[in-house]
Amino acid sequence: MAILQSFLQDLLSRVDVVDVVGRYVQLKKGGANFMGLCPFHGEKSPSFSVSPTKQFYHCFGCGRSGDAIRFLIEHTGMSFIEAVKELAQEVGMTVPEDERSPEDRARAAQMRERQSSLTEVLAQAAAAYQKALKTNTNAIAYLKKRGLTGQVAKRFGLGYAPAGWRHLAGVFPDYQDGKLAECGLVIADTPQDGSEGKRYDRFRDRIMFPIRNIKGEHIGFGGRVLEQGEPKYLNSPETPVFHKGHELYGLFEGRKAIQDNGYALVVEGYMDVVALAQMGVGQAVATLGTACTPEHVRKLLRFTDTVVFAFDGDSAGRRAARKAMDAALPLATDTRTFKFLFLPSEHDPDSFVRQEGVPAFEAAVQNAMPLSQFIQESACAEQDLGALEGRARALATARPLWSALPDGVFKQALLGQLAQRTRMASNDLSALWAQTPAEPPTRSASAASPSGAVGGGPGPNHWPNKRPSARRAVDPQAFGRAPPPRRARGAVLSRADWLARWLLVRADCWGRLTADDQQLLTHLPAPHGQLFSWLEGQWHERGAQPWAALGLALDKTPWGEWARVLVGTEVDAQLSASDIEDEIEQLLLRLRIDHLEQTQTELIAQAAQDPQALQRWRQYDQQLKQLK
Repeated sequence: MAILQSFLQDLLSRVDVVDVVGRYVQLKKGGANFMGLCPFHGEKSPSFSVSPTKQFYHCFGCGRSGDAIRFLIEHTGMSFIEAVKELAQEVGMTVPEDERSPEDRARAAQMRERQSSLTEVLAQAAAAYQKALKTNTNAIAYLKKRGLTGQVAKRFGLGYAPAGWRHLAGVFPDYQDGKLAECGLVIADTPQDGSEGKRYDRFRDRIMFPIRNIKGEHIGFGGRVLEQGEPKYLNSPETPVFHKGHELYGLFEGRKAIQDNGYALVVEGYMDVVALAQMGVGQAVATLGTACTPEHVRKLLRFTDTVVFAFDGDSAGRRAARKAMDAALPLATDTRTFKFLFLPSEHDPDSFVRQEGVPAFEAAVQNAMPLSQFIQESACAEQDLGALEGRARALATARPLWSALPDGVFKQALLGQLAQRTRMASNDLSALWAQTPAEPPTRSASAASPSGAVGGGPGPNHWPNKRPSARRAVDPQAFGRAPPPRRARGAVLSRADWLARWLLVRADCWGRLTADDQQLLTHLPAPHGQLFSWLEGQWHERGAQPWAALGLALDKTPWGEWARVLVGTEVDAQLSASDIEDEIEQLLLRLRIDHLEQTQTELIAQAAQDPQALQRWRQYDQQLKQLK
């Protein structure tokens, strides 16, 4: 959503930056200004100045400066929209939302109230789990065995879920309250005959790791078994307040350490985050049982310009690193640094620090593989660069990775390195790639993407009945060479094409998608995945924009011409907003079904080597039945 500049000026005139900063920094009067220790870097002598007359803050040590809105964005990690709404609420102002209908505003208000009630329920459960930990000797012994002290357990709010099936019935006055199931604390079985089903606690006999958003609100839990058992880690399900593709464990607790140390360390598990904090490495965060997404990376970039991904050195770690690289590529500007740390197979970050020490770990971080090198290794892996065919395949693999980078010095310099490694002149490679568009990755090239096989073709008999007139079939490989051909009789756009069209025309719908749907779309093969990642970034940075504004921004991207052809010159005025929302919902449903069916096929192929594959196949089968 766009906010008028006049409103921002009015808001800042009513807000006192001294009051805003003073909530987070201890300030003392020093002449005309207030002084304090800078919250953005470590220092012992105050160099952070806040001016009540200029309504401005400035650090003479690190150079950070700005107004009250900028402070909330940089210190708390809020988005621009969140910071504006936070300040407006404090001074009794209403942020203009003219672009939304009264019904939409009412739904948004209802959703905020609903989310607030759920976070309160989760906070109450967290307090009960912490209380239970104090009296359970087995849980305390387990944490001590892992080297954790009571101080770090308190900092992260660690708790214990007792082994009983209905422990929370003694915590909440009404165990039948629907909010307990809605926020993922309780599982409620619903028999097909309509009778009242069983209700029981989701988390039992587990160490509990509360998951908090950047505001410190409880939004979910991760639970780890004490000894043996499956699954080892159990997360809260997707809820109105918890979207695993958006949240990072430990970010709330570690944001100050991230700013002080100058980088964020992304690891694979909760215990790594807590154990590293115990050893003095407080800048670690972890994804929540999912691959790293562009939203994860964007959230970290609110606090630092350097992100280090730490993975095991085995094949699984390499696959996870490739997914992290895909998420980071569109955000790798000239002022940002991404590195990849591959630990020895016998170590995870916790064990490495305990055995080798913090200085050795910090040295390993400094020597971690930079993004430019990882791109080249990913492209050249298993290729015979001594043969022309091997060099050609390496460049074909590198092309979509290079194309995903934003324009700048880094992108241009990387092209020179790729050219040198494959024995081509930089000018020749630049001219070649400028003449022909990047081809979408093949199945093998996109294997790291969890949705690599989704959205490639239209599929029979699954298209919405309501279609605008005068459509044209779009070939993503054709843009840049010639206008896409007109639609032959009976030809249709692919599902990914349709979704790109509607979400560009109705960008406000992006914010209503679930985190899983957003992740599904951003991990589609190029160019669709890149377009959706770009659209996600636009939505978070600028809110919902009309197509006219998005089109101008798209013109600066490699896929801008293709996207304009996709949307067309007419924006289907005959379709209402609800019609478009229905189309998006139906297309996403079919895309989810396709993805689950493809995953099932892959699991069947793995069943002979992986005993757990059949169990996962059954889980996906249950999901398919619910969708169909």
